[in-house]
Amino acid sequence: MIITIDGPAGAGKGTIATYLAEKYNLAYMDTGLLYRALSKKVIESGLDPQVNHSEIIELAKQVTVMDTKIPGLRSEDVAAVGSCIAKISEVREELAVVQHGFIEDVRKTGQGAVMDGRDIGTVICPEAECKLFITARPEVRSQRRALELESKNAEAAAIAKQIAERDSSDTNRKVSPVIPAEDALVIDTSDMSIGEACATADKFFRSKCEWDSSF
Repeated sequence: MIITIDGPAGAGKGTIATYLAEKYNLAYMDTGLLYRALSKKVIESGLDPQVNHSEIIELAKQVTVMDTKIPGLRSEDVAAVGSCIAKISEVREELAVVQHGFIEDVRKTGQGAVMDGRDIGTVICPEAECKLFITARPEVRSQRRALELESKNAEAAAIAKQIAERDSSDTNRKVSPVIPAEDALVIDTSDMSIGEACATADKFFRSKCEWDSSF
């Protein structure tokens, strides 16, 4: 079984995905890290994400699942570049190949997987058995991200601006915009505790796999 978890930054996708993966011993891919891995390569290569599209597409062909383990992918600078290069259709095509390979390998083992990102349920794996779309009000997501980065002296106003810009970019891009799949359960975590959000996702997941007693 494949669980897809989509939604904007700071909504709680990663927390819910990790919870389900650990509880049910499922493989897990944070697909956003593929874009961040490419972003880091772009930054290190001195490329301009607004200009050097052909060079960035070539770098995208070199990205593998193992690149998601590279240190330093969680920085806001890397995320900002990632949102920019995600607009390049050829980049999305190349990274989709990596994601499809991951799904194929999981299907072969019969283990099942959780994949979180922006367009997993709508584009990458529309045939997934369980789809979730996690969202929250922008101000709530900004507060959460500020708390995560508190040790780095992050400013709430700056984070709110970054999230607003990323939301606009992700939602309005022509290629794979961030929208819920028609058959996805939309969970607004704005007024939920972590436990409540995970429990809601868990209940929906179990309703989708009643046929499999192993869960």
